[in-house]
Amino acid sequence: MRFIITVLLFTTCLFGYAQNSRNFVFRVLASKGANQVEKADGKKVHLRPGITLMQGDQIIASKGAYIGLMHRTGKTIELRAPGVTKISDIETQLANSKSSVASKYANYVLSKINDDGDNSNYRRNMKATGAVERASGTAISAMLPSSVNILNPAAVIRWNTVGENAYYVITVRNIFDEELISAETTKPYMQINLDDENLASEELIILNIKVKDNPDLFSPDYGIERLSEEKATEINTSLAQLKAEISGETPLGKLVLASYFEDNNLILDALTQYEAIMEQAPDVEDFKMLYGEFLIRNGLSKLEE
Repeated sequence: MRFIITVLLFTTCLFGYAQNSRNFVFRVLASKGANQVEKADGKKVHLRPGITLMQGDQIIASKGAYIGLMHRTGKTIELRAPGVTKISDIETQLANSKSSVASKYANYVLSKINDDGDNSNYRRNMKATGAVERASGTAISAMLPSSVNILNPAAVIRWNTVGENAYYVITVRNIFDEELISAETTKPYMQINLDDENLASEELIILNIKVKDNPDLFSPDYGIERLSEEKATEINTSLAQLKAEISGETPLGKLVLASYFEDNNLILDALTQYEAIMEQAPDVEDFKMLYGEFLIRNGLSKLEE
């Protein structure tokens, strides 16, 4: 008799799980503002990354809200308008769009979010964004592996600050130790473009950062190498398919692109996408936390204790 009851309970659980799987429509990637989801039974829940939205639910967005959602197919959509929106209406907006490659990378992002309701460790990662602890014996550390491949010619290089009034000198050399570029800035970041006249013919460049007039404050050398033509062609083929399925101009689209680059070990390309997200949506804390998670995951920063 006990065995029969156990089987019945197990079957009931499986049935309930199957029902939930069929009803699952969206999961939350990011939420800014006092946003809520009203469940079909009338219960209201605070909207946070990782939670699921079902058929019959509706979102209550606050004024100035930003909500990033991922559909069960991997498609992404952003909501910014305040008010009440039915999940079924949001799904209708996505009905005519296609997604296959995008779903893999949207789910890759979601796999990094703790959806069990305990986001304490995840939220601590926010502290890592924009501030790099020294990873070597030198005073300055860039958000870069010591050697990194790059697909896109334009990239953002960021490093830790060493003082409010520091004046940084960024030097780019070739493999023969010939100086190609020297630039100065008071900001802890700089954009470089390998298609610039002085760099266009280089397959590998070596980058170094130091503080002007202070020889004790400098970084190690960082090697940045273009992908081989064969590898770049392979990457660009799948990248073109991915871009056809998403809006690469939105923060969510850039988030999917960042996960694609990270999955293909193109860390600098991924970091540049995160930098673009921060510029587009600087006040969305969930994006800051995802950026911090990325930095920690790739050994480019550490959690502050």
